[in-house]
Amino acid sequence: MDAIPLFPYRLFFLYVEPISALAGAFYAAVRPTDYLVDLVAPTTSAYTRVAVDTPTRMSLFQLANLYLLFALNEHLVLSSTSSLKAWKRLLFCLLVADFGHLATMAPAGYEIFWNVSQWNAMAWGSVGFVYLGASLRICFLAGIGLRRSGGHTMSHAALRAKSGKSE
Repeated sequence: MDAIPLFPYRLFFLYVEPISALAGAFYAAVRPTDYLVDLVAPTTSAYTRVAVDTPTRMSLFQLANLYLLFALNEHLVLSSTSSLKAWKRLLFCLLVADFGHLATMAPAGYEIFWNVSQWNAMAWGSVGFVYLGASLRICFLAGIGLRRSGGHTMSHAALRAKSGKSE
């Protein structure tokens, strides 16, 4: 797995981001009112604490389940392979999800995307942390910091095949 460096890629994608996703799952499922209030707090003070109705609670449980899927999928799939092809495919899918996640923040107003002085912990997680993850995914997909051979990012299997050795 040394074609994929510990810092920043393996550290972030195998541990930091999955743990963060688990925290998001917990918050959405166990503290739904706080989750909703904190979600819009950086852009409005009009939202007040109210009892979470059944459809909203169900939606937050579904969101928590997706955060759990994200965490398990990222950690278990990526930690089970050193294949750059597999890593790139999964990280591309998560990059698409990053852009989708950021798009869900648009109803809070476009200021949410740039006015960091107004961000609370939820905005740092929902926007700032997503910026970080998307940036690292873009760097990984571009091959920045990965072992190169002949100007191309190559997996160990490709390097062995090129040298005539089998896995």
